[in-house]
Amino acid sequence: MPLQGVCWLLCCRKGFSLLGRDYGEKEEEESFELRNKEDLTPNGRSPAEVTVSQPTRTANGTNGHTVSEGTEEMKSLIIEKNKMGLEEDPELLVKGWLSREVRGNWIKQRRYWFVLSQDSLDYYSGQEKGARRLGTLVLTNLCSVIWPDKKTYKETGHWSITVYGRKHCYRLYTKHFNEAVHWACAIQKIIDTKAPVETPTQLLIRDIEENKFHPEVVEHIYQHNPILKYTQGPLYAPLLPFPYGSLEHTYHSGKGYGSVREEAVKLFNCLQQLESAREPVPIIQGVLQTCLDLRPLRDEVYCQLVKQTSYTPAPYTAAHLRYWQLLTCMSCTFLPGPNVLKYLRFHLKRIQSQNPESEMDNYASFISEALEKTKCRGSVPSWEEIQVLMSRQEMLCTVHYPGPLSCQLYISSHTTANEVVRRMQEKLGLQDTKNTFALYEQNALWEQPVPGGALIADILTSLSTKESESKAQWKLCFKLYCLLDADSISVDSIEYLFLFEQCHEMVVRGQLPACEEDLQVLASLRLQCLMGDFSTHAPCPPLDELFPGHVLEDQVLMSLSAHPALPPCQVADQGCPTTQRFHTGLLAGTLWSHTATAAHKQKVEQDMRLRSRLKEEAAAVMASILERWKGLAGYSRRDSIAAYLTIARQWSGFGCTLYEVDFYISSTGSFSQKLWLGVAATSVSLYRQGEAEALESFPYGQICSYGVSDKNTFKITAGDRDLMFETTKLTEIMQLMNAYFSAIRRQRGKGEDADITKTNNTEVGFCHLASTHTPTLLELPSHPV
Repeated sequence: MPLQGVCWLLCCRKGFSLLGRDYGEKEEEESFELRNKEDLTPNGRSPAEVTVSQPTRTANGTNGHTVSEGTEEMKSLIIEKNKMGLEEDPELLVKGWLSREVRGNWIKQRRYWFVLSQDSLDYYSGQEKGARRLGTLVLTNLCSVIWPDKKTYKETGHWSITVYGRKHCYRLYTKHFNEAVHWACAIQKIIDTKAPVETPTQLLIRDIEENKFHPEVVEHIYQHNPILKYTQGPLYAPLLPFPYGSLEHTYHSGKGYGSVREEAVKLFNCLQQLESAREPVPIIQGVLQTCLDLRPLRDEVYCQLVKQTSYTPAPYTAAHLRYWQLLTCMSCTFLPGPNVLKYLRFHLKRIQSQNPESEMDNYASFISEALEKTKCRGSVPSWEEIQVLMSRQEMLCTVHYPGPLSCQLYISSHTTANEVVRRMQEKLGLQDTKNTFALYEQNALWEQPVPGGALIADILTSLSTKESESKAQWKLCFKLYCLLDADSISVDSIEYLFLFEQCHEMVVRGQLPACEEDLQVLASLRLQCLMGDFSTHAPCPPLDELFPGHVLEDQVLMSLSAHPALPPCQVADQGCPTTQRFHTGLLAGTLWSHTATAAHKQKVEQDMRLRSRLKEEAAAVMASILERWKGLAGYSRRDSIAAYLTIARQWSGFGCTLYEVDFYISSTGSFSQKLWLGVAATSVSLYRQGEAEALESFPYGQICSYGVSDKNTFKITAGDRDLMFETTKLTEIMQLMNAYFSAIRRQRGKGEDADITKTNNTEVGFCHLASTHTPTLLELPSHPV
């Protein structure tokens, strides 16, 4: 009877194995997945003899073709070792008792005798001679070890190490930290000594590369290896090797991803869904987002797309062209690794030669050109960009420039900010100007220059995201960047209009120090420029577009401070002697509540009084501006702009870009808070906010070095003085100073023999410039100068 039971159990196990293979369990399908290089490339093998392939289903449920003998060679490590006793293995490295996490109806730990050898990690029922082997984890270079951590120790009272293999994951526990570290080191050392493991796809790619000038050999490889060709069935394992283990420990997580191997298989399923999807853009965006987050999957997706565009049964259908559309988007977003890139280029040329004058030929040509230009993108293409890429078109980009003006340019996924700046200068006739221009991200309250090498497609995607998050209107603006020579600007040129508009922006932001009378004159000149002569029927812009708001607020606060209201505590103290105090208790709590209510009420009244005074003051200022506007009758637009800029030029810092500095300290001991750092064409100056005279000014000839000394600290060395500025505008200050220094060096003709010394700053990513006797560049300017 026991013998019959054993036979019945073996038959059941065999039956279940066959059923599992036929109905989707992936034990056998994965058997071809990974092999050592030596197992698959024996001496004397010709490329045509590679016959590994992806399993397919047939009508009777068996595999449609065989797998090479390398499968059994990979398994032989386990089979041969099972024939040996515990005491017979000559290569035991570490052995000892460990607890292993066992999953059943609940998770529990059991103690086993573990043995580490050169090939595997085994565990037995005990340490005695002839003990039964209970499991084996074969070690390859794709295995990974997670070291012990304090979090697990605090939760369980044990130090834990985790070993990931192809089919198994061992979570091992011990009470001793040194023992856990010893095991982890020993296992990792074995993994590091293993030869690289290659997949059949990698071997076949190499064979194709070696025989790319022999079309008949390449054709033979494709015909005998269906793993390289289109399939309607699922993929059970990645085409490329990935480390085993949890994504949390190998690559960044946080977005709900599984392991890299699992995500590779899921991505192939997403690719196949493209064929029947009504709207392919969301799927394409999802695939690109996964590749952006998980960099190792980029080569895998390229290989999957090459596979699905090879020997397709219906190559000219819309469903099949979806693969080409995704490949187009991939080629404009990420570059594959060198080996996969060669394979992809070969595939594209092969498709073009086999299908001339077809849609596939057109896509292959577009992708080949894109691969020559693509840089790694910082964000996933937008919905609009994906749609134009699917039809191999360019998209329109709207660029605004000072005044209510804009123009539209056609851009590709590879167009940079420098290219748009150059095209805008050509379009507006600004090629010969001495001043430089740049693109800015801008909304009503904030702006930031765009680095010259930034991709415009990424910037547009970023602006779209900001608009959806902040519900504010963002736009891309073309503006003056470095004002090198304001005197040479012709009054009749569009550059003069640029200067006027940007000067007015500084006035409205309160960055042009001037008395109130001058500010009112500037506002009236602005109205004359925009509206012409005064008219009661002319629509007048709001005051905040003509006059700096902080001036109004300062005046109102000064008038209110002449009759300050007493705080509630002082009002209460006036009616009682200072020696009288209430004891703590219910009465004290009631009094505090009453006092707090009175304070809140008084604050509301003060706010209402402040708003009322602001309205009154704004009306008075607007009336004064309108009176001045009436006196400008007959001024042309040109005369108004010239008069406006004449007043603005009276400030010694005219033309500089101001950055707020929260704190400033000098090596001489002087320090201050809330300053402006002005970066101009010839010097760097410090101003108190609202004051016209500079506290200190440093010509570029005196500056020996500048750089980032801390996370938010900018440092300038001028002569024997070190100046430290705490600011959030580090990037903008660095870029602008670089551009000015570059222009100075070009004018002096010393661009070739400059001595530049750089050291990386790991926190911020900028470079420090060693002290020299002449101004030198910290990095290349962000925009052409």
